[in-house]
Amino acid sequence: MKFFVDTADVAAIKELNDLGMVDGVTTNPSLILKSGRDILEVTREICDMVGGPVSAEVVATEAKDMIAEGLKLAKIASNIAIKVPLTWDGLTACKAFASEGHKVNVTLCFSAAQAILAAKAGASFISPFIGRLDDINLDGLELIEDIRTIYDNYDFKTEILAASIRSVNHITDCAKIGADVITAPPAVIKAMANHVLTDKGLDQFLKDWAKTGQKIV
Repeated sequence: MKFFVDTADVAAIKELNDLGMVDGVTTNPSLILKSGRDILEVTREICDMVGGPVSAEVVATEAKDMIAEGLKLAKIASNIAIKVPLTWDGLTACKAFASEGHKVNVTLCFSAAQAILAAKAGASFISPFIGRLDDINLDGLELIEDIRTIYDNYDFKTEILAASIRSVNHITDCAKIGADVITAPPAVIKAMANHVLTDKGLDQFLKDWAKTGQKIV
């Protein structure tokens, strides 16, 4: 499974990237706002740092304008994945970008039917939002499972990029189901290292080591 980091925080990306934990990055208008930086500037910096796809999202709502914005974003770097919403205009823009060889991340997917359309339109990635479905008492993980089955049935090449990840369990469950990629905030990825028994065991080791009176260096 590939790990994308869902942030525009360059320092957080660098920390994880230096550990080999970053296969790509996803951004959106909300994350750009949170960064407080110019979208072109911060996206270029991220692209220079990360070798994998960096999703940069259009903000227009009509296909013609989406295409104009997407082509401008694509000029930032060769590893840009143009991010479009799963609307009919978004699918139209996706088809146009894919036809020109650009990577496309179709976002805000909430149904298997939408995921089929995105694959048919040539999306490189489909981003089903797990957490937001859970928020309205629907099963986000079931959607990932349904898309996996459908894509495998027809050998669609679109990668399933599980998004709106809220917990470590979301990540491990997506791995079991067979999502190709997860995108999560840095804090959630780092939380994967945490376990109460690890902390308890380390604490005991340190107490026992102190009793030996020894030093390694």
